[in-house]
Amino acid sequence: MPELPEVETTRRGISPHVIGKKVSWVDIRQDQLRWPVSPGLAQHLAGLIIRDVDRRAKYLLFITDHGRLMLHLGMSGSLRVMSRTVEPGVHDHVDIGFDDGSVLRYRDPRRFGSMFWLQDGDSHALLDNLGPEPLSDEFSGHYLYQQSRQRRTAVKMFLMNSRIVVGVGNIYANEALFQAGIRPDRSAMRISEQRYQRLADAVKKVLTEAISAGGTTLRDFVREDGSPGYFHMQLTVYGRRNEACVQCRHPLKEIRLSGRSTIFCQHCQR
Repeated sequence: MPELPEVETTRRGISPHVIGKKVSWVDIRQDQLRWPVSPGLAQHLAGLIIRDVDRRAKYLLFITDHGRLMLHLGMSGSLRVMSRTVEPGVHDHVDIGFDDGSVLRYRDPRRFGSMFWLQDGDSHALLDNLGPEPLSDEFSGHYLYQQSRQRRTAVKMFLMNSRIVVGVGNIYANEALFQAGIRPDRSAMRISEQRYQRLADAVKKVLTEAISAGGTTLRDFVREDGSPGYFHMQLTVYGRRNEACVQCRHPLKEIRLSGRSTIFCQHCQR
């Protein structure tokens, strides 16, 4: 599933091509995604100008004067800006057409994404009760330390809890914990505030680097212009089971935490 850097890369990529443009029409060829596309979405969007493209966690928010389109890419979704003369493929489910003849096309082979229309001022259950953004000032070692008290869960799962902090998925949790020198299976409540500060700094560093590099290449993810991301070349632990640790050269170990592949160095992480 695309993680926060992939979603942010998409947001930055499409923003210059849609902000300030007026929606002329919307063609919904498949409305059964993870949840049904909001009824009346085409009628709501038509005639409105896209004022901004924002992001909350892994959700893209297309801002207009009368509401917001809330879009999630799911496991295999992607967005492209192209001419309306380009014929849609079998997995191209939604087109948003603009008055200059361009189209924002949503493609999703697995149909696990979502599209909701939020009336001006409305929130959504999927956005309620989310933790802070990991690149915000609110996210810090002190915040993590305070939130972790009495939590016996593994620190990796604590870090991936969207009520604690949004957008830190499996790949970047592995990477940040390695950089911070913390074992992913250590109990969250048994980590000091000083070590949590190292972890918060590592999360910010890893995500910032990933955004700059265009995200991590997964099987189904490509950038908004169709080219793959390249951050996968810089990964230090994820996907490197039994390979040599980049720091101590001992083989990396893989375990499962809540069903997720978790790779770490037994010598560098404690």
